[in-house]
Order: sequence, then structure tokens, then C-alpha cells
Amino acid sequence: MKAKREHIRVFEHQTIVLNQRFEDGVIFDETKLEAFVRFFGKGVAYYSLIRNGIQFNEYVGAIQVGNTLISVLPKADKRLKEDESEKKKWNQVMIDMLRAVHGFDVKASSSSHLKIKNNSVLDLYFELLVLEVEYLLHRGLVKKYRKTEGNLNALKGSLQFSQQVSKNLVHKERFFTKHSTYDTEHVLHVILYQTIQVLNRINTNSALAGRINALLLNFPEMPHQKITESIFDKLVFNRKSMGYMKAIEIARLILLHYHPDLSKGRDDVLALMFDMNSLWEQFVLVSLRKNKQFNVRGQHSRYFWKPEGGQRRSIRPDIIVSTKDGNYVLDTKWKLVADKPSMEDIRQMYAYHHYFDANKVALLYPGDAPYVTGKFVDIKGQNQLTDLECGLLFTQYSDSVKNWQKRICKEIKYWIN
Repeated sequence: MKAKREHIRVFEHQTIVLNQRFEDGVIFDETKLEAFVRFFGKGVAYYSLIRNGIQFNEYVGAIQVGNTLISVLPKADKRLKEDESEKKKWNQVMIDMLRAVHGFDVKASSSSHLKIKNNSVLDLYFELLVLEVEYLLHRGLVKKYRKTEGNLNALKGSLQFSQQVSKNLVHKERFFTKHSTYDTEHVLHVILYQTIQVLNRINTNSALAGRINALLLNFPEMPHQKITESIFDKLVFNRKSMGYMKAIEIARLILLHYHPDLSKGRDDVLALMFDMNSLWEQFVLVSLRKNKQFNVRGQHSRYFWKPEGGQRRSIRPDIIVSTKDGNYVLDTKWKLVADKPSMEDIRQMYAYHHYFDANKVALLYPGDAPYVTGKFVDIKGQNQLTDLECGLLFTQYSDSVKNWQKRICKEIKYWIN
């Protein structure tokens, strides 16, 4: 029987020290610290080692080491109280942001009607994978042709003469052939089968255990194959296999971030961690795309500088909002600031103004500070202000992620107008 999961919730950049006590009496003891120190040796960027503890960086998500799960939550306000009620709230905010960014549309059941309570990012992705595979099994697994070699009792395909002579000299009723087989044994199912096995090994959510065991019983057994990132990159989906895309996307996330403990066998690691700056950028982008009144582009590059004999360098704003009146450039920053952005950010926005012929540019931060507007100074050195506007925008979460998305659209629309 698996040990009960111990769940620790912290905010990004927070520190955990040896023997620190958390909710439900969970203690970050020496065994847990040693496990995270060993995982750090693999070169992870999610946290740093400090004296008798660890400090998390700008990544959010979940890390499970053995039966210890640490949820790292976004922190959008310096005044945020680090109590358990705030942690639970922002745990749900993070989960809803990830669902919005990744656009989960589970086939068997809407992702807004998941069957278990998602207490962590791992619970969310595990159940989404289970739902997708349950749907594929219900619909019927896709079959493909594959080339196989072996002995048959009837001649099928092409006879392999050298193997026929060496293997069937006595059993002349057999035929060693190379032939095509039409079945479910192909790379998509190998990936899903291995992902189900990983879930069965590391899942600590009792509400999912029975469904994962049922998948192992009902899913056809597949041969073992080392799954690497290049295998995922080479996958091609057609009309028949298009329904596998979401399941494979989740499987990729799980398999490529799973680190089995080969020495002790009890401290397997799964780290589903996301750079908060990238998550914030994608969240704002998908939120703005819900507004049909303007066109939104993300990560649009333009060449900026080219050295002699070298490659050109480009600049790339996070988001460009285009209307009939012109372009508006947004750069999203997950930082806690008031009214003083870094000079590097301001110089960057100045370049965006010119290279993308923008009507306005702005830095978008989380928080509830008022809008800060400013003008760039004339480059001719007369200390005269130009009409080039660069502002600081702030948007604050209040009651739900869906309403936050609507509010972001309204705030950007108001800024444009």
C-alpha cells in the first residue's frame, strides 16, 4: 500500500528550511531535504540550495519526490499573506490559469466538470490524461500497419530465404517471412501505455487509483521503448489519429519530466513546473484573443541588428494588438513593481515603439496599482517630450480566472481607446 501523500504549499521565491512545519502537521525533515538535494544534482532550475533548506525561483507548478508533493504558487502581491487560505486560493488560480492557457477540451467530459477535486497541478494533469485515454478506449483504439518478421504457418508477405534456411531446416511446415501486421501496436499507444504505468507508480491520489488500474487492465500491453523528446517531435497526426493529440500532449509533459529513482526506488520525481513569466504572457495572450474586436499576435519578430559576417539579431514583443487605428504593443512582466520599471524594460519598449510603428506601448504587471503613463523624450536632446507614449498597466485577480480574463480584455480596450 502506498504511503499517504504529504502536501506542502509555498509561494514562488519562498524558502523552506529543515524541520519547518506546514499544514496537517507535515514536517520538511532531513529525508525530504536529502531527496530534493539529490534531484537538484540533475541540474534543475526550479529552486536553489541554501543552508539546511531550499529556495524556489520564478517557476510555479508541482514537484513530487516520493510521497512528498510541493505546490509552488504564483505571488501577485507583496502584501499577500502567506497563510493556508491564501495558498489554497492561489493554488486554484494557478490550476485555472494552466487550464486556460493549454485550452483543455476533454472529450469524455468537459474539463470544467472533472470528477475529482484537483488539489494540485499533478492531480489536474493526471485526471486529464485518464479522461483522454478512457475516451480513446471507449471510441476504439486506432490500428496501423507495421512491418514484422517471424515464423508463420502460412506463407504471408515475402519469404526471407536466409532465415528460412537457418531457422526452419527441420520445421519445413513453417515460413519465415517479412509481412505487414494491422494492429494497435504503434508508437502512440506505446507512449500512452508507458504514461499510464508512470501514473500507476507515482499517483498518490486515492480518487484516481482505481481508474488508473482499470486503464492498465483494459489498455493493450505494449513493448517497452525509450521515449525521448525526438520521438515526440517526429510524430505526425492524420485524420484517424487527430483525437490522440491532447492525450499525447499531456503524456509528453509527464514522461519528459519524470525522473525514476533507480537506486532506492522510493524517491521517483515528477516536476511539472512552468516559468511564471511565460505562463503570464500566454495567459494574457489567450485572454485577449477572446475579444473579437481586435487582432492579437504573440511573439512577432523583426530583425534589429546584424554584425558583419554574423547572424542577424531580432526583437520580439510579447503581444501586438492591432485595430483599425494602428498597433499597440504589450510586454507582460510577472514582477511586483509600483511605478518604477527597470531601465532595460523602458529601453526595450522604446525600440518596440519605432520598429513596430506602435501608437502606444505598455508594460503589463499583476497588481492593483493605478495606470502610470509617460512620454519618451525627443532624441535630439532638447528635453522636449514626444507623442510616443509608454505606460505601466496593472491588472488584479479578484474572484475567478474567467472574470480576470474578461477584465484584462476590458482594461486593454480602455487603454487603447
